[in-house]
Amino acid sequence: MCSVRRYGLSLLVLIGLLLAACGSGSDPGAKADPEAPGLAGDILVDGSSTVYPITEAMAEEFGLEHRNVRVTVGISGTGGGFKKFCAGETDISDASRPIKASEVAQCQENGVEFIELPVAYDGLAVMVNPENDWAQCMTPEELKTIWEPAAQGTITRWSQVRDGWPDEELRLFGPGTDSGTFDYFTDAIVGEEGASRGDFQASEDDNVLVQGIAGDRYALGYFGLAYYQENQDKLKLVAIDDGNPDNGEGCILPTAETVADGSYQPLSRPIFIYVRTEAADRLEVEAFVRFYLDPENAEALVTEVGYIPLPARVYELDRQRFQKRVTGSIFAGGSQVGVTLEELLQAEQSN
Repeated sequence: MCSVRRYGLSLLVLIGLLLAACGSGSDPGAKADPEAPGLAGDILVDGSSTVYPITEAMAEEFGLEHRNVRVTVGISGTGGGFKKFCAGETDISDASRPIKASEVAQCQENGVEFIELPVAYDGLAVMVNPENDWAQCMTPEELKTIWEPAAQGTITRWSQVRDGWPDEELRLFGPGTDSGTFDYFTDAIVGEEGASRGDFQASEDDNVLVQGIAGDRYALGYFGLAYYQENQDKLKLVAIDDGNPDNGEGCILPTAETVADGSYQPLSRPIFIYVRTEAADRLEVEAFVRFYLDPENAEALVTEVGYIPLPARVYELDRQRFQKRVTGSIFAGGSQVGVTLEELLQAEQSN
């Protein structure tokens, strides 16, 4: 009797397997679900040190759900990341500014198509040493006086920036020329992307800049707001007064609120990831990007690492852009100060 039961059970199992096999072959063109368990592979990301904390946090959380997918995140600066990306060496590029026309040309030359996806807002923080008791608030014009190319070798003391400030040497710290933060700051303050004096301590490593400003009473520098928040016990924020009553009256400090509502001008900006279109068709990459653009994940993780999440509507437009594999940039040749992402993305949808 036992042998009959075993035979009957074996027959049922065999029939089930045959039916499953037939079902799996009924639609040979069907695409596998990228959210399904069992994904595996390597995803290579490089680029901006500003965007790095967000992507690293996303990679860690994504890895908890998909343990056989390894997301490796490097820091080469926005420009350095695009060099690798446009050469086809990485799948995703972190960027703290839109891609430049010259980088688009490099990608085209190598047959690399990309999908541009804004992922968060960031404010650029202007910082001084905590012992600085005179530069509480500055104007964009004063920052231009300090940072424009003509200032090199000429504007060397605090007293030259504003009457009454100390007649002490002005020592400057900022991101290197491969940094998207450098590009955005020079565009917003000097009026031309990449236009800057060269006699300052430059580094792609924001921790080096923190140490430099924290160790010198007469230092001034700039980098992303999130790195200030991580080191606020060592640094002091400078408020900005852009003189535009539409952005709020007087001196405005960068905070999550003033960056999100656009009142902290002209140093609020969107930050991005760029996905290589060919890589996006790999299931593990598609799943990771979907995870990245999920509003709940973004709200939690972007906030956790000190940045400002985009409105839910922008993430929705992002997901549509990715799903449709819309290539190219929504920006005309580089950074745009005071840009409205929703308007740009919505206009693209309407075309």
